[in-house]
Amino acid sequence: MVELNFEKLNGLVPAVAQDIETGEVLMVAFMNRQAWEKTLSTGKATYYSRSRNTLWTKGLTSGNVQIVKEIRIDCDDDTVLLKVQQVGGAACHTGHRSCFHKIYADGHLVIKDKPVFDPKEVYK
Repeated sequence: MVELNFEKLNGLVPAVAQDIETGEVLMVAFMNRQAWEKTLSTGKATYYSRSRNTLWTKGLTSGNVQIVKEIRIDCDDDTVLLKVQQVGGAACHTGHRSCFHKIYADGHLVIKDKPVFDPKEVYK
């Protein structure tokens, strides 16, 4: 098994989720050792929620699952790139396809896309 360096960020490594087809960056989250191992064993992206202090498999509530197609590890073994198939069309908890749906232009933020789903309905 690949051994990641979980020591630099107190047991966590950044994890970037990228659409395998389009190359679009969908989100950035964190993994602890348990999330890493669950991702490897299930083939579904699993992260560690710092705010809730728990594991979360992407899409268990919303249905917007990330199926891992390829995993890349950076040169220092402390960052993960997950190339995923984004099932359900949205990676962001706000309902947008990507968490990076805000564009900075001329001193303002512009929202790129409309949400794919209503988070108030999904996360009751």
